[in-house]
Amino acid sequence: MSALANEHKAINLSQGFPDYPLHPALSDYLFDASRAGFNQYAPMIGLANLREQIAKQYSNQYHVALNPDTQITITPGATYGIFTALASILSTGDEVIVLEPAYDSYVPNIEMCNAIPICIALKAPYFSVDWEAIRKAINSKTKAIIVNTPHNPTGAVWSKEDWNTLYELIKDSSIYVIADEVYDTLLFDGQQHFAAYQHEGLRDRSFCIYSFGKSLHATGWKTGFVLANDANMNLFRRLHQYLSFSVSTPTQVAIARFLETHTLYTQAAFMQEKRDFFLEALSKTPFKIHQKSPGSYFQVASYEAISDMPDTEFAKWLTINYGVATIPLSPFYKNKKDERLIRFCFAKEEQTIRNAMQRLLQIPSNA
Repeated sequence: MSALANEHKAINLSQGFPDYPLHPALSDYLFDASRAGFNQYAPMIGLANLREQIAKQYSNQYHVALNPDTQITITPGATYGIFTALASILSTGDEVIVLEPAYDSYVPNIEMCNAIPICIALKAPYFSVDWEAIRKAINSKTKAIIVNTPHNPTGAVWSKEDWNTLYELIKDSSIYVIADEVYDTLLFDGQQHFAAYQHEGLRDRSFCIYSFGKSLHATGWKTGFVLANDANMNLFRRLHQYLSFSVSTPTQVAIARFLETHTLYTQAAFMQEKRDFFLEALSKTPFKIHQKSPGSYFQVASYEAISDMPDTEFAKWLTINYGVATIPLSPFYKNKKDERLIRFCFAKEEQTIRNAMQRLLQIPSNA
C-alpha cells in the first residue's frame, strides 16, 4: 500500500510509521555517539548502560525487578525478537496459536520453523478474545501462543483479567507465551498496560518483545529489546549470537543517554491527542467507527456506508481515486477473512491528517 501511495501521490495513512520529527535530543545523541567513536561492535546482549536503563524504567513502570545481565537482550527491532523467540523454542510439527487479525510476520515466522500456525479469529468488530476457541485449540502439540497487546492492527488491549484467563488455560501445560508488547507506551483514555512479565504465573514461560522504534517514534532505527527469565533468555541468546550477534552501537549509546533523562512511559497523552484529532475529523466522513482505538498507532474503520467492495479492492480504490492510502484487514488473516474493515495510521502530523480528511470528505455514501 505504501508503494501504491507513492505511485499515486496519495497521503499515506497505511504503514505504521510517524511523519513527524524525532525528539531533537535523540538526533543529537546519535550524532555525538558516532563522532565520539562508538562505531564498532557492541556486546552481543547489548550495551550495559542501555540494559540498566531499561531495567530501571521497566521496574518503575511495572513493578517487576529485572536482571539487566541475564534477562534483557537488545535486538535489531521487535520483528527480529519475535522470530528469534519462536525459533529458540519450536521444533518440527509444533503448533502455535495465533490470534487474528495478526501482525504479518507471525505466520511466516512459525512456518519457517517447520511449525504449524493455529489461527483463531478475534471477535469483530471489537476484537475480543474467543476463549472457548482457544481452549479447544490447545492440545499436546501446542508449544506457544502469541499475544499482541495493544494490538496491531485493531488497537485492542488485553486486561489483567485476560492474562488471568490465559493462565488458567495453560497453567498445567508447558506452553510458552510470545508477548508482542511493542505499543506498551501507547494506551489511551487512562488505561494502563498490563505486561505479561507482571503476571507471576506467566513470567517464567514468557518472551516479552518491545520496540524503541515505537516508543521513541523512530521506526527506522530498528532497535528493540526482549525480556525473559534466565533459562529462556539463554535459549534466545543461543540463536541471537549467530543471527545478528550485535545491534548498532551508536544507536544504543544514543538511546541509553536519552533514557538517563527521559522516560519511555510518557507517550500516551501525546498520541491520544493525535487519535482524538483523527477521530473528530473522520466523524465528518462516511466512515464508521465501532470502537475508538484503545491503544497503538491505529484505528479500524468500516466503509459499509460507502461500498460493498472487498477490503483490498476498496483500499486500492481509495488510494487511486481519492489519494488516501490505508490498509485492508483481510491480509492480517491467513485465510484472508474479509470483515469490510480498513486500518488507518494516525501517528501523523495534524496537517497530514487534515489534508487526508479533505480528500475523504469528497467520498459520497454508497459510492
